[in-house]
Amino acid sequence: MADTRVINLAKTLVNYSTKVKPGDKVAVIGKAIAEPLLLELQREVLRAGGHPHMLVRLEGSQYIAYTESSEEQLKYVSPMQKMVIEDFDVMIQLFSDCNTKSLSNIDPALQQLTAQAQAELFKTYMQRSASGDLRWVLSMFPTTGYAQDAEMSLEELQAYVYSTTYSDSDDPVAEWNRIHTEQQELVDWLKGKKQVVVKGPNVDLTLSIEGRPFINSDGSNNMPSGEIFTSPVEDSINGWIKFTYPAILRGREVSGIEIQLKDGRVEKATAVKNEDFLHAMLNTDEGASGVGEFAIGTNKRINRFIKNILFDEKIGGTIHMAFGAGFPECNSKNVSAIHWDMICDMRDGGTIHVDDELFYDSGEFKK
Repeated sequence: MADTRVINLAKTLVNYSTKVKPGDKVAVIGKAIAEPLLLELQREVLRAGGHPHMLVRLEGSQYIAYTESSEEQLKYVSPMQKMVIEDFDVMIQLFSDCNTKSLSNIDPALQQLTAQAQAELFKTYMQRSASGDLRWVLSMFPTTGYAQDAEMSLEELQAYVYSTTYSDSDDPVAEWNRIHTEQQELVDWLKGKKQVVVKGPNVDLTLSIEGRPFINSDGSNNMPSGEIFTSPVEDSINGWIKFTYPAILRGREVSGIEIQLKDGRVEKATAVKNEDFLHAMLNTDEGASGVGEFAIGTNKRINRFIKNILFDEKIGGTIHMAFGAGFPECNSKNVSAIHWDMICDMRDGGTIHVDDELFYDSGEFKK
């Protein structure tokens, strides 16, 4: 019999996060190592009346694609990928890599080519997500690769994943409904507010949220979740921020990032490690050097950095910003082929004032 925690996670992803309905076309995506969770997802989709399409990928295939493809092949957009993004009702995708560093030595220019080729498809994904036409969720199946990144044993990582998703509880859905209610109070308070000032040892920023609603990230799209986020007014962001954790994109880790912003655009960007990759990604297209997201992490069960953005951006007591594409549901006008989250710890004296009222201090909400 499958691990009860795996069964609970599958039920949460199907019945809470994506709310699969009879007749839904559902893409279930993950590596072969995630077989226990993939099979439980298939089971739950069928029980919900949906049509599961099991898109199981092989470890190492992405590396082969980058090292063996011509430029034309790198720009090719799979019709299967297009079908899922353009026509399916639900997409459930699992982080399930055995080797999280397999793309570390790939030329950033090759990754940039692929991102640019998929720009229109990514735009469609963002639009269908915002409208609710595509219900999607990202989650994780713990592997030794992720455990090594997190400096944990596999057993410890499993416990962490199933704790932060509440899969170890008797009623995970009840827990996520509670979190939704608590975060909605914050979102409701922020409604109609205009100006945000963020200060702390690692940040000094001003930005406008006028006409930009905050979204309650309650486990519907990310599992685990626990954040509130918006897309700030594009030309309103000024100041500087030092991201206290490494930022990871497409298998490449960039650490010691410090960015200066002027009128919403990156004016200067430096990094201690992989600065060339940072510059390449921020130059992917015109929108890549703009800010698509400002967010506050709220999940206190996510209490350590494990080098996986699905978890790390939700760390209770942190903020994060994403460079690149903004959210249509937040009225963002910033369009890009990338959306790259970077995290800054606020627990050491960081504050957020909203319309001159103290909203957040050292990792705790004051409203």
